[in-house]
Order: sequence, then C-alpha cells, then structure tokens
Amino acid sequence: MTVYVFPGQGSQKKGMGGALFDEFDTLTRQADDLLGYSIKRLCLEDPEGKLSFTPYTQPALFTVNAFHYLKKIKETGEKPDYVAGHSLGEYNALFAAGVFDFQTGLTLVKKRGELMGQSSGGGMAAVIGLTESEIAEVLSRNGLHRLDIANLNSPTQVVLSGLTEDIQQARTIFEKTEKVQMVIPLKTSGAFHSRYMEDVKAEFASFLDTITLLPPAIPVISNIEARPYGEEVKQHLIDQMVHPVKWTESIQYLMGQGETDFQELGPGNVLSGLIRRIQREAEPLTIEKTQPSDAVEHSVTSQTDTIENPLGSVAFKRDYNVKYAYLTGGMYRGIASKELVVKVGKAGMMGFFGSGGLKLGDVEEAILYIQRELNQGEAYGVNLVHQLNKPHKEEELVHLLLQHRVPVMEASAFLNITPALVIYRAKGLVREQDGHIKCSNKIIAKVSRPEVAECFLSPAPERIVNKLLKENKISLQEADLLKKVPMADDLTVEADSGGHTDGGVAYALLPSILKLRDRTMEKYSYAKEVRVGAAGGIGSPEAAAAAFTLGAAYILTGSINQCTVEADTSDAVKDLLQQMDVQDTEYAPAGDMFELGAKVQVLKKGLFFPARANKLFDLYRHYDSLDQIDKNVRNQIEEKYFKRSFEQVYEEVKAHYPPQEIQKAERNPKQKMAIIFKWYFHYSNSLALSGSEESRVDYQIHCGPALGAFNQWVKGTALESWRNRHVDKIGIHLMNETARLLTDRFQSMSSATAV
Repeated sequence: MTVYVFPGQGSQKKGMGGALFDEFDTLTRQADDLLGYSIKRLCLEDPEGKLSFTPYTQPALFTVNAFHYLKKIKETGEKPDYVAGHSLGEYNALFAAGVFDFQTGLTLVKKRGELMGQSSGGGMAAVIGLTESEIAEVLSRNGLHRLDIANLNSPTQVVLSGLTEDIQQARTIFEKTEKVQMVIPLKTSGAFHSRYMEDVKAEFASFLDTITLLPPAIPVISNIEARPYGEEVKQHLIDQMVHPVKWTESIQYLMGQGETDFQELGPGNVLSGLIRRIQREAEPLTIEKTQPSDAVEHSVTSQTDTIENPLGSVAFKRDYNVKYAYLTGGMYRGIASKELVVKVGKAGMMGFFGSGGLKLGDVEEAILYIQRELNQGEAYGVNLVHQLNKPHKEEELVHLLLQHRVPVMEASAFLNITPALVIYRAKGLVREQDGHIKCSNKIIAKVSRPEVAECFLSPAPERIVNKLLKENKISLQEADLLKKVPMADDLTVEADSGGHTDGGVAYALLPSILKLRDRTMEKYSYAKEVRVGAAGGIGSPEAAAAAFTLGAAYILTGSINQCTVEADTSDAVKDLLQQMDVQDTEYAPAGDMFELGAKVQVLKKGLFFPARANKLFDLYRHYDSLDQIDKNVRNQIEEKYFKRSFEQVYEEVKAHYPPQEIQKAERNPKQKMAIIFKWYFHYSNSLALSGSEESRVDYQIHCGPALGAFNQWVKGTALESWRNRHVDKIGIHLMNETARLLTDRFQSMSSATAV
C-alpha cells in the first residue's frame, strides 16, 4: 500500500523546488499572478529573507509540495492508496485527492498564511523524550494551564503552543525534567494549533465559506481525527487551526491498514524520520470492522476504532466535535465528576460537570482539571442549576465559566430566563464578516414544560437585556445581537427521570416541543436550527431507539451514569442502585425548591427518605410555625429524622444563610420552619455521598426508572456489577446496540411490507 505524505511549515529551505518551477511553468505563472511576486525567486534565492515568514512560507511550501506530487504522478502514472500531510501539508494531501485544484489550494493557503502571520505574542516548542501523558502531568503539576499540546509528532516528540512567556517558563521546567532529551523553541510568530488561534479560525471560516470543495477521490487522513476525511472537509480545515496535529496516531492508523510504503513528497525528510520513529516506538491501530452484539468492552482507545455511529444529528455532532450524539447530564454536587466528564469526552461524547451545590473553588478546580485532560478539542460542559432565591449565585458561576472560557453550559431546572443566562449568552456573541452571528457560549437547556421551552427558544427578554445594559454588565452591541438569536442552541426534553422532573411522558412531550421549535424558528427566522434532544427514562437500546425515532437529535443519560466507577458518590449508594428495578423510585420534595413544592425523583427501595421528605412538606403546607406541630410528631422528626432538636438544627444552619435571611426567618415563623426542614435535604444528600452508616435509611439518591431498565438489560453480563461499569463503555455500548436494534427493526418491517 502506497502512502504519500507532505511536510508542513518548518521544512522550507532556500533552493527548494529546483527545476520543478521550469517543468511546471504554467502553474508557476499562475502562482506568480495570484501571489503578486515570483514564487520561483522566493524559493530558490530568497533575496529579501522572507521565506521564513509565515505569509510567504505557506504558499511556497504548498507550491513546492504540489510540484513534487505532480512530478511523481508524471513518472509513475499511478495514484497512491492514501495521502496525508502535516498541518499545512494537509492542503497538499487534499490537492492530491482532488478536493480542489492548484489555484484554489494556493488561494486558501495564501489566506491561511496571512491570517496566521498576523498572530503575535505566542510561540511553540518541541519537547523530546516524554510521552503525551508525561508532558500533560508536568504541565498540570507546574500550573502551566495556559499551554496546549499542538503537535503529536511521535510517541516521544510533542510540540507545545501558547503565550511566549508561558513557553519560556515551560522550557526552563522541562529542561530540568528527568527523561527530557531536548527542548527546542520553534521559529513561529504565533501559538499555532492552540486555543489562541480562535480569532484566526473564525476569520478563516468566513473566507472558506466562499470556496467550493469536492469530496476526496483518494482517502485523506485528517490531522485532527487521525482517520480518513468524511464529508465535512471545510469544518476540518477550520478546526485544524486550533486542534493538535495527531501525526503519531495518523501513522499508526495507516500502519494498521497493512504493509505500507510511505513516501515523503516535498523538501527535506522530516516526516520520513518521524515515521521511522513511530514505526519503532508505536503499535499499529487495529480497526474492528464488525462487533458481536453481546460485546460490552468496546473501546475507542489507541488500539481500536469503531464503525461510525449513524444515530442523531450530523450537524449536532459536527458543532460539538463529538462522534456520538450522546450526552451525560450534570448530576448534582459533583456526582457527575470531573473524571466522568473526561472519560466521556475522550470517548467522543460530551459530559457535563455537576456544579450544583458545590463551592466555586471546587468548580474551578474541576474545570481546570477537565481542560488539562481534554486538551485536544474534545467536548465538555458545566451544569448550571437554577438558584431560585439566590440569583447572585448563578452570576458568580457564570463569571467563572466566562473566566475559564467554558464553551458549553447545561441549564437545568430553570422556570424562565434569568440575568445570569443572558450574560453568558451575550459574552459569546460576535458578528462575523459575512453578517452571520457566531455564538461561542453555547447553552443546552433541559426543559420538561412547553412554556419553559418557549423561553429558551426565544431571544433574551427585553426587560433583562435593558437592566443588564444599565448595570454595564453587557455592551450595546451584545444587546443588539441578543435580539437575533435564541437563548439556547439546543433543548434537551426531559421526560420522567431522576432529579428535577415534571414526570412528563416522552411520547407526548418530545413531539409537542419539536412542533413548538418549528413554529418558533419560523416566527423569529433564525439562521440556525435549534435542535431538540431527549432525556429521561433512557436506560436500554429500546428506549434510546424510541427517542431517535420520535425525532431526537441526540440523547442525554443521567441515572445510569450514577452507578458507574467514575460517579463521585459512595460505594454504598452504588450498591443500592445496582439492585434497583424500574418500580423502585418515588417522587419527593426538592430541597432547593422546597417552598414551591417542586419534586425530584429518588430511590425508595430500602430507604425512608421519600416518605420522610414528603411528611415534612405536608407539615409545611398545613402549619404556619413549628409550634403548631403535634408534640409526638415533633419528637418523631427530631429523634428519627434529624437525630437532633429543631433548635440545634437552626443554630447549625444560621451560619450558612445570609444575615438578612435569618432576620426574615426570625420575623416569619413559617420561613423559619422551611429553613429547618430544608436542612434535612442537605443532610440526607451528604449521608448518601459519603456513604455514612449513621442513618443509611435517610440516603437521598436522585434516580429515575431508567437505571432499573439498564440493570435488567445488563443482567448476566460483565456490566451487572457496577465495578465494571465505566461511563464511556456504557455510552458506546448503548449507542451501538441502539443502532443495531433500529437496523434490525427497519429490515424486519421492510420484509413484512414486501410480503
């Protein structure tokens, strides 16, 4: 098998191209006309010393690489089996595959070089001797959070990208690190293939919209996926600017295709050397073309690859850079842990960190961990739970998300739009050169009622926008842009589920909100469709298949992920969850919305919490103060539920409420009763998270019947034990089995129709 590879920036040298300019004189003249200078003179003589400057380097390399390829085709008369290029070289691979002609390719590269050449204040450095994971550990240990991994050139040659001062600091640290052979600063004007190229990426995307591209006639290995290009050529070229070049994995993939003859076409032999090193130090990727239906140990690690899952919206997967239209929800108090989010992200899905009920410092620590681990453009987000009586808490978290450039928010339990949501949305809005509005801060809203869905489908409320303007929390331009986009990019329709829920029926709720979406899209004439996904009750392939058949663009799971290795709750809770069935849940008051009577669904099997929580709410509804409660009932609550007196609870909670809230409670006995009763919900939640044996029957465990269905599905397999349940394996297994189920059902229906 023949593979042609094309080098990228760094391979340029004076004299490159030689006689090729005369051999391909027509194309040379085209290049001169397009560029406005002599490409031959630049490459052969470089009289003004411009060859090392990015705006000149990239067109020069593209031209010379292209001529080497055309010369090779002229000599052999045969095209290769695969093509690949390193960074800029990928444009030559696409040229070789017929995606664009020479002039179009040079036009693209010229623009790319100009934009990248404008970047300043950044740099790159190659670290030789450490693996990717070892480098990530050094970065994490030394607080070098602003550096990105830009190129994975070989198993032990990794290029870092970031601000100049951070690169210099990293160089000093890595030079003192054991096993590091060398740290080589690269001669670049900017922090290429990193987060710092986002502005360049946006401008290049606008330019690329004007160009027509064709599907590849030869398989081209993508830098950002290390797999052959699909249909989304433009998006790959756009994303390449901020994503690392997965050169090592690309070569491993090609090695796994069989006996391979790699031929480097272009100046020098840098890639040839890297390929020899990869062949010595790394194993080929083994590609699994088929998988048995009972397999549960699916993997998307460096040793295996899975067939692309066809379910869900292609646009959704593209926009969030995921392989599967599959999300995991942000379970409260970090049960959806940072480790869970990373595991999901590395598997080609998206998880939300459960920030609800956590201190800002803990959330920030989790965000930094996730960003360190998911440093190759993998998807992730953070959950924001509505704070009914504490809007400032919402804004504090939003400012943290903005500070750390968290790209996606999951908005949960909202009854309407709040200022915090509008601020997050506004700060991500930019009008691009072509007039389109780009939303960098994406909101995926969980909704279970049509009126709430309509709030998120509509632009930001004018009264909130005006208020934020007066408070100088948003700009005039942001206020104007807010009028033209919906508050959410996507809606997750949540039917009967764990946690906050209205007990909706998916078969009625999802079609209704899809129709509402269509009407709202028509009303506001949005440029981009708001997609609708499904959550609630999804714990088996049959349930997932029903969601996709109803029209869901994606699915989101919750309860089934709480009973996994990565979930940050106690083993005692996971042992209980592993044994539950579909009927083992009950509705109880929600502690954070106790006074409103909002409900959450919780585990009831073997637990007293649901009954006790409902008892407390009944007492709150019927009485105006603690003094009105029957003495025997009071004693029962203090001795059995709380394990302490009301007075002791009140003294404990006073330290956690603002003084003005306590003053209100002193004046209003009913409010004081609510504060004391709400303590039980925090207490019972803490018991469960810690696995305390103090009062096991009082565990508050949010859970829906989906987990019971999941337990039945995996009964008798390795996944029956939660200690074998990893959140990424569950997601992939569920999506692949759903695809098989739908395929079999549709084939069966087609056969029946034919008969």
